[in-house]
Formats: sequence, C-alpha cells, structure tokens
Amino acid sequence: MNKTKIEYVDFTINPIKGLCKNNCWYCYAKKMYKRFKWDEKIKFDPLAFLHIPKNPSRIFVGSMHDIFGKWIPHYWIQGILDVVKNYEEHTFIFLTKNPSRYKEFVFPQNCWLGTSVENNKNMGRLYDLYLANDGRNKTFVSYEPLLSKMEDIEYYAPEITKLDWVIIGGLTPKPVHQNEWVKEIIEDCRLCKIPIFLKDNLKYPEIIKEWPE
Repeated sequence: MNKTKIEYVDFTINPIKGLCKNNCWYCYAKKMYKRFKWDEKIKFDPLAFLHIPKNPSRIFVGSMHDIFGKWIPHYWIQGILDVVKNYEEHTFIFLTKNPSRYKEFVFPQNCWLGTSVENNKNMGRLYDLYLANDGRNKTFVSYEPLLSKMEDIEYYAPEITKLDWVIIGGLTPKPVHQNEWVKEIIEDCRLCKIPIFLKDNLKYPEIIKEWPE
C-alpha cells in the first residue's frame, strides 16, 4: 500500500507483481522495471493487503499491472475481490484495457470498474465495459494518455450514457494531444451529464475535477 501522486485516488496497491504483457510503449511501469531491473516474473502477492488504511480511502488496485489481462489466473483476481469485500468503508478502483473480463466476476459494490481508451481505435472497450457491468458498480473511462481525437462516438448510446465518470490525462512528460480534442470530450460529457476529471498532466487551460455522485 502506497501513497500516490495519482490525483483521483489516495493510495495504490499492487497485489500482482511483474512486467505487464500489454507492452504499451508509453507505460511508466515498464520503464521502472527496466530502469531498476526489478523482477519481471508475474506473481500474486497476497501480503500487499497487510496495511489497509483505517480511514475511508480511494484505493487504486493494480497501478503497475493490468490485473485483468488474459494472462492473469482467474483465482488470483477472485482472491483480490475476496479481500476487498471485507473493507466496505473503502472504494477500490480498477482499470483495465480488457474490460470484457469484468463479466467473469461478481464485484462488491465498493468497487469502481474502469477501462483505458488512449486512441479512437480502442473505443470498443467502452462497449465491452457496458456489457460486463450488471449495474452494481460505478463505471468510468480513462482517456489517458490521450493520443488521438475521439471520433464517431455515439454519446447517447447506452455504453456512454451509463458511464459514471470520465478521466482525461496527457502523455507524460510531453502531451501530444490537441486542446480541441479535450474540449470536444468535455462538451459531449456535459450533454450526457457525466462528471469529468482533468488530470494536471493534461496541461489544459481549464481546471475540472469532478467526482461521481
């Protein structure tokens, strides 16, 4: 359990260790593994949950690995959920590029389910997220890092209108997006009454940091 600079959470926890197989070229975790020569073997670390904070907190589970990747055993993920259901006072936040796998599990209500969409060609993940959620949990999309304009989005389609939150972030350390891309997402979210959280690394001239109700 670690304090974090990720703006929308209080702590991060990484019960799954090792180098993520998504192999995203912009991944900060991959850079850390290479730089410090950390053990890249993927393994489950149940001891990661030893120091859960006492006060109600937002906890990002898996900030260094996509724990819903196809290579992660089902029982590892179930083991994580068996733990978090015992801490109803906390909010546990999950984020994956493989949201279709969410439907394999029953999540406690204190879990928020998110998917990363970094460019327009991956918008299908929003539909996978919609299909995987049974309505028990808040859902969100993280456009981070925002690498392209998001086009051809049906913002009144159920996979959009059922979202509870939208996060937008830039490529670190040097964003590549155009502010017009961000503006269009904000305008569409306003139409759908979806709260928005703009991360500081977006370097956008407007500050918006909203939360789901």
